[in-house]
Amino acid sequence: MTLLEIETVRPRLEPFLRHLLERAGLQLKFRLAAGSPDPHDPSLASPDVVVEFSGPDTDLLLQRGGELLAALEYLSLRFLRLQPEERVRLAFDCQDYKSLRLEELRLTALIAAEKVARTGMPLALDPMEARDRRVIHFALKEYPSVRTESQGYGPHRKVVIFSAEKKSEPRP
Repeated sequence: MTLLEIETVRPRLEPFLRHLLERAGLQLKFRLAAGSPDPHDPSLASPDVVVEFSGPDTDLLLQRGGELLAALEYLSLRFLRLQPEERVRLAFDCQDYKSLRLEELRLTALIAAEKVARTGMPLALDPMEARDRRVIHFALKEYPSVRTESQGYGPHRKVVIFSAEKKSEPRP
């Protein structure tokens, strides 16, 4: 996977985002910054470039689970024509939403793993995007009493947590 350089991305991304935000009537500012490794798990792929948003309309970006933030990120990735393997190199964030989401996912993973370890019954988490599934897998990598698998396709793909001792199908 190639490194994404801020100075390579900036000349194309900044005018695109300025125009998009202006046309959408959103009162937002943004800045491009170098990404940093996840302090909780440096093995997770951290983005090379982070676009951080601020301004009066930040609440709009974060409504409904950050849908608008994700949409802006998706449109920008498409505009930049990054290869699929390069897409994890660029991330959008607002008010530390992504780091709070990572903590929420880790906590969800640990609680679910404890339940699976206690009951022996597999547990399927809600469908989630690839980045979030990856966080779940990494959070439970060192948890010896469970194992994880991604199951399903497209927007229905989810993580299933199994007891390490049993191999059974997840509950509906």
